[in-house]
Amino acid sequence: MSLENIVRSVSGRLSLREPQAESLRRLHWAVDQVPALRDSKARSPEELKAMQDALTGQFPTLADFERDFPSLCFALATGVGKTRLMGAFISYLHAACGYKHFFVLAPNLTIYDKLIGDFSPNSPKYVFKGIAEFASTPPEVITGDNYEQRGSLSLLGGIEVNIFNISKINSEVRGGKSPKIKRLSEYLGQSYFEYLAGLDDLVLIMDESHRYRASAGIRSLNELRPLLGLELTATPFVEGTGGKATPFKNVVMDYPLARAIEDGFVKEPAVVTQQNFDPSAHSAGALETIKLQDGVRVHEETKVHLLTYAQQTGEKLVKPFMLVIARDTTHAAQLMATIESNEFFAGRYKGKVIQVDSSRSGAEEEEMIRRLLAVESYDEPTEIVIHVNMLKEGWDVTNLYTIVPLRAANARTLIEQSIGRGLRLPYGRKTGVDVVDRLNIIAHDKFQEVIDEAGRGDSPIRMQALVLTPDTGSGSSLKSISVQPTANAMLGTLTTSTQQVPGGNGGCT
Repeated sequence: MSLENIVRSVSGRLSLREPQAESLRRLHWAVDQVPALRDSKARSPEELKAMQDALTGQFPTLADFERDFPSLCFALATGVGKTRLMGAFISYLHAACGYKHFFVLAPNLTIYDKLIGDFSPNSPKYVFKGIAEFASTPPEVITGDNYEQRGSLSLLGGIEVNIFNISKINSEVRGGKSPKIKRLSEYLGQSYFEYLAGLDDLVLIMDESHRYRASAGIRSLNELRPLLGLELTATPFVEGTGGKATPFKNVVMDYPLARAIEDGFVKEPAVVTQQNFDPSAHSAGALETIKLQDGVRVHEETKVHLLTYAQQTGEKLVKPFMLVIARDTTHAAQLMATIESNEFFAGRYKGKVIQVDSSRSGAEEEEMIRRLLAVESYDEPTEIVIHVNMLKEGWDVTNLYTIVPLRAANARTLIEQSIGRGLRLPYGRKTGVDVVDRLNIIAHDKFQEVIDEAGRGDSPIRMQALVLTPDTGSGSSLKSISVQPTANAMLGTLTTSTQQVPGGNGGCT
C-alpha cells in the first residue's frame, strides 16, 4: 500500500474530522519528503537546520524545532480531537515507517489517567478503534506506574505506547533527585530511561505541550533524543510576564477555535447575565449567590431540552453538568457545602457535587478522579463540578453546558480558559437545536467586558449574548439579544435585534 493510501486508510478507519485528517496529511508530507526525519543519526546542528529549511518551504509557520531533535507542533482548537489524532499518528507511523515505540507525555494526573483509559481497548473512546491490525494485537500500554515490573520489553516485538505524567517527573527533579525513570531497574539491568534512549524509532508525543516547554522534567526527557517529536496543543504559545505571549516557532498545523466554531465542530459559546443587572448594586457574596442560582436555572432548563431532544430523535440520553470555577481550595469547600445544603434549591443537589482540587489525596483523590472520569455517564449522579485550577485543558467531556466563573479574571482569560472545557458536542456534530448546541457562561459581573473582548479583531471567538429575566418565583425566560461592543457605540455602527428563545415549562431556555 502506498503511503498516500495509508493516510487515506487511517483517516477513514478512524473517522477523522477534516482538521485531524489535514494534520495527518501534513505529518505524512514531512516524513515522506524529508527523509532525514527518519534517520535517528541525523542530529547535528547542520542536519537539523537542513531539515528545518526543507520543511519551511511547505510550512511557512515553522522557523525552528526549538529542541535538539525534530519536533513539529499541531495546534488544534479544543474540542476538535487531539487524543484521536495521537492514535492516527501512531497508526500511520507504524504502518508507513514500521515504528514500534512511542512515548506520550501528559501534563498532570487527570490527563494522565484519561490517556491511559483512551489507549485501553475496552474504552468507549479507544483511539485505535477501527484499525484492523490493532484489533487482534493492540499496542501494549506501559505507564509510569507499571514500567518497572515489565521485564525486558524489547523482546516482546509489538508496539509499545509509554504514557508518563510530566508533573511527577518535574516534582522529582525539583526535589533534587534523579527522576525515577533514570534509576537502575533490576528487571532490565539498566534504567528504563536508558532503554528508551537506546531505541532508534522512539517518537515523543507531547500532549498540551504549552504546559511544560521550559520545565525541568522536559529538559531531562530531551536527553532521550527521540527520532521525532510531535506536539499537540490548542494554545501554541508560552505565557510570559505581564501577559505577553511568545508563539511557538515549530507550528506546522494551526486550526484555531474561531474556525472550529465556524465549521460546526464545537458548541456555540454564549455569555449570560440578568436583565438590567447592575453588579455594583450587590455585595460580592450576593453576586456569587445570584450567579450560582442563575447557573442552576440555566442548567435545569438545559436538562429538559436535552431529554426532549433525545426522546424526539431517538439519540442517546445526555446528562448535562455545571462547572463552577472557585478562587482556591477553601472557597471550593465553602461552595460545596452551600450547594449541598438544604437551603440551596431545597437540597436537590446533595450527593451530586464533586470538588476537584489539590486538597484531596489518597483514597479521596482516587474517588474524585473516578467520579470526574465518569461524569459523562447518564447514570452517574454528578451534576455540578467545583474546581480551582486543575481542569484548564485536556479534559474532553462532551456534556458540560453551563460554566459559573467565581474566580477573578480579565475578560480574555475568562474566554480562553473557561469555555475550552465545555465546547465539545455530545453528538459529535451540531444538531441545529440552539440549546443543545450552546455553552452558557454565567458572567453577570463581566458581561459587557466579555462582549467587548469578543468583539476585538484579534479575539479567538465571537460570543452570543443572552439575558436571563430575574427569578420572581413565577417562571422566567432567557432572551437572545444583540449586545454590541462598546467600540461600535462610539463609532455609531450599532445594530439592534432582540429575540425570545422559545421557552419550556416557563423556565429559562
